[in-house]
Amino acid sequence: MAANGMRSVLWVEMFRLSPRCLRSFASLALSLSLLWAAPGQSADYAQVRPGHRLEFPRDHGAHPRFRTEWWYITGWLTTTDGAALGFQVTFFRNRPGVQEDNPSRFAPKQLLFAHAAIADPRRGRLRHDQRAAREGFGLASAAEGDTEVRIGDWRLSRDRHGYRATILAREFGLDLGFATDAPPLLQGEAGYSRKGPRPAQASYYYSRPHLRVNGGIEVDGRRLAVSGEAWLDHEWSSEYLAQEAVGWDWTGINFADGSALMAFRIRDRAGGSFWAGGSHRDARGRLTVFAPRDIEFAPLRYWRSPRTGATYPVAMRVRAGALQIELDPLMDDQELDARASTGTVYWEGAVRARGGTEVLGRGYLELTGYAGRLNL
Repeated sequence: MAANGMRSVLWVEMFRLSPRCLRSFASLALSLSLLWAAPGQSADYAQVRPGHRLEFPRDHGAHPRFRTEWWYITGWLTTTDGAALGFQVTFFRNRPGVQEDNPSRFAPKQLLFAHAAIADPRRGRLRHDQRAAREGFGLASAAEGDTEVRIGDWRLSRDRHGYRATILAREFGLDLGFATDAPPLLQGEAGYSRKGPRPAQASYYYSRPHLRVNGGIEVDGRRLAVSGEAWLDHEWSSEYLAQEAVGWDWTGINFADGSALMAFRIRDRAGGSFWAGGSHRDARGRLTVFAPRDIEFAPLRYWRSPRTGATYPVAMRVRAGALQIELDPLMDDQELDARASTGTVYWEGAVRARGGTEVLGRGYLELTGYAGRLNL
């Protein structure tokens, strides 16, 4: 039908719109999705339960019965001339829960979003881009059974050799391979990660720290060979952020001795900790899981965005049990404006982990809810 053909053309053209037009179009598309929903319709979302056993490679893939899911890779790269860069590649899947009994291929049953960024201190602010599309029509997909998620020419996949991310953005390109010999690090209670006092406030969550990175990036018309180290998070849930919470602080650190730390706190409306957690896997593979009382985030220095006016604690002191480190950003301006896709503004930055003056490791710090309450 002509109307359906026009919708298909609009979704294809979405990849070539300016950021301002993309933001307007994405907002319109999501608004139409809500208008199409039948009155009183509610999705039968799968729930996160304690005691569920994660199985691989199946759980590397998508879980479309759950509301929200993401594959998140952050890391540090070094160019052949010795320059240090940070990077982020994230794919999100969302089940909006509307028109689920509609047989039309245009019903927005699964939505996919992606963010990518390069942090270069020589430039002083992020190069970043984003994508958004509904699943189907060859535009976007998230496969079950193993990692294979794609939006247009953006792709993250996994095979027996490891992961590969291919990103062709407006201002840069990434073609990176990721390898590891270590098993997935199951967060929380064997992958059941609490996010609040109620059992349903939880996600299934595992990490892949110390990913070895090799590949290339393209910036300013030049292709540069890079190597480095990265961290991957894969997380899915149907109920994530409690109404009492506004956002979270999260860090994943690859230490030089081979150990790895993940720590997070979910902040309440007064700026205190609504919930917290984390884990430490030492160089021998021994795992320590932290309770909420074991985790503290203390701001050391703030930076105010000249674009959004949001103020972020870009330097932090983090305590996880007996371990205490200070996080120092690669550069202050690592704010990512994703209002054209996921509707959020957040700070996602490469950081060094220090013990006094000694650099102990490198990783990323994520700060959400500082530009307004985070709505997933």
